[in-house]
Amino acid sequence: MILAGAFLLLLVAAALAWRGERARRAAMEIRHREDLQQLLAGREAGLLEQEQRTAALFDRMIEGVIVLDPAGGVRHANRAAGELFGFAPPAAGRPLIEVVRHHEVAAIAARLGREPEVLDHELRLEGPGAARFLQINALALRDRQGRPDGALLVFHDVSRLRQLEAIRQEFVANVSHELRTPLSLIKGAVETLLDGGKDDPVALTRFLEIIDRHADRLTLLINDLLLLSTLDSGRVRLVLQPVPLRAAIQEVFEDFRLRAHARGVELANDVPTGLFAEADPDRLRQVLANLIDNAIKYGRADGRATACARAMPDGGIEVGVSDDGPGIQPEAQARIFERFYRVDKARSRDQGGTGLGLAIVKNVVQAHGGDVRVESPPGKGTTFYFTLRAARR
Repeated sequence: MILAGAFLLLLVAAALAWRGERARRAAMEIRHREDLQQLLAGREAGLLEQEQRTAALFDRMIEGVIVLDPAGGVRHANRAAGELFGFAPPAAGRPLIEVVRHHEVAAIAARLGREPEVLDHELRLEGPGAARFLQINALALRDRQGRPDGALLVFHDVSRLRQLEAIRQEFVANVSHELRTPLSLIKGAVETLLDGGKDDPVALTRFLEIIDRHADRLTLLINDLLLLSTLDSGRVRLVLQPVPLRAAIQEVFEDFRLRAHARGVELANDVPTGLFAEADPDRLRQVLANLIDNAIKYGRADGRATACARAMPDGGIEVGVSDDGPGIQPEAQARIFERFYRVDKARSRDQGGTGLGLAIVKNVVQAHGGDVRVESPPGKGTTFYFTLRAARR
């Protein structure tokens, strides 16, 4: 009897223990499912956040990127690609040729069926304004089983590089021409003297004057090139101080008085007293000298070259130098500050100079934090304006 009661108690205890263990396991399973759900939700949120970050990064790339599906349709296209080819989103699901409207791009994509990649292909895009140049790199995509899975096209706008390359080539050609002319004249004069011209005092003097004049021309060209190189590199050191503009312009007028008199040009200083600019006096003299020299050379003979200045509402000062010549055509005004650019090449070389004067003006003024512009209605003369900061006194 006692044994039966003890056995019954053991059974009850075992049942209670089993029920407790079952309840504990059920609770653990519920917690496990909840933890798993939270983990999955966290991973989904992380994947979504990562996908959003990737999409944002993809859309902010400066290179145009187009991803194709295996059928040749657009899977993804970023904003830069849309700006390059002029399409608006969404582009997904549309044929590539419909999106870019350029058969050469479609041909490159077609090549990826036969080639694993196409590198450094250059494409010229015609459109309003100047042509643009794109460098294309394309890659055929494969899935894990090695089957074709579309393509990746990356477009890099190299228009600025091509423009700089053209400027460099033009610059080298212009420098070579500017150096060749005086060197040829100097060499010709030396050869004439060596061939016996030195024995004639009159010829000796004339050819030595030619050598001296064109040696000075070479020196001026080299000095201007060195100055522009210094300005380009940002190494120019400005010694800023208050400069009385009327007095500064009058000093430059005095330097050009004889040249102006030879052409019958009147020099008029209309700058009011009391205007002080914060500028480097030597660099400002270079700016004024180039502009006044141009006004004398290209203005009307027996005409007038005028300097003026005014205080501006923003606290700056605007200076203008005017002539009464034939003016500059609108298409030339856009290029007038380029190095070696000449509106009238024949007349400019007859008048002398290096063709760098206005480029120096622009760079010096910008080094001062100012800006330069030209106004020139055809037949009504030309005025060059530049701005400087007003001096604090």
